Amino acid sequence: MRDELFVRGEVPMTKSEVRAVCVSKLELGPDSILYDIGAGTGSVSVEASGYLTNGKVYAVEKKPEAQVLIEANKEKFSADCITVIKGTAPEALSGLETATHVFLGGTSGNLEEVLDLVLRMNPKVRVVANFIALESLSEMLLWLKKHSIEAEIVQMQVSRAKTAGSYHMMMGQNPVYIISFGGEGGMPFESGK
Repeated sequence: MRDELFVRGEVPMTKSEVRAVCVSKLELGPDSILYDIGAGTGSVSVEASGYLTNGKVYAVEKKPEAQVLIEANKEKFSADCITVIKGTAPEALSGLETATHVFLGGTSGNLEEVLDLVLRMNPKVRVVANFIALESLSEMLLWLKKHSIEAEIVQMQVSRAKTAGSYHMMMGQNPVYIISFGGEGGMPFESGK
C-alpha cells in the first residue's frame, strides 16, 4: 500500500517498500495472531490485516498520538481485526491471547524482555524485527547468539526519485535491517542459555 494512503502525523512509519518485505517475512496465515509492537501509525497492522480472514492484530503502542493514528487508519481501511493496546511491551502483552507472529517496530529499550516473553508464550512464534540504529541491531544479534537462534538478516536501502527542475535525483532513505526467525518447524526456545 502506498504511504500516502495512511493517516499520518509526526509519528514514525514503516515505509511501503520495507513494509512489503516485513509483511512477506511474517509468513501470515488466515488465522494468525499478530502482535505489532511499537505499532506507530499502524501501517504494518493495516497491511497485515488484509491477510487475516479469521486472525487478529494487536497493535501495541505507548504514545497517545500514535494510538489515535492507529485507530484512524483502522477505521479508514475497515481493519476490524485490529485492537489497539495502549502501553509498553512487555507489560502491555499481559492477558493477550498468545501470538503466532510478532513484528517488532520498536521496544522502548525492552528488546530482550519482549523477545523472552513472546518466545516463552509460544516457542514456535514467527518474529520479524526492524532496526535502523546500529546499537539496537547489535543488541538483537547478541540476543540471538545468546540463545543459539539462527536468523535471516536482510539489509534494505531504498532510494526514491525527487525532481530537480526537469531532472530526477535518487534520494536515499535510511538503511533498515530486517531480522526474521522462527515459525513452524522453528527451534524451541530455551531461556537463559
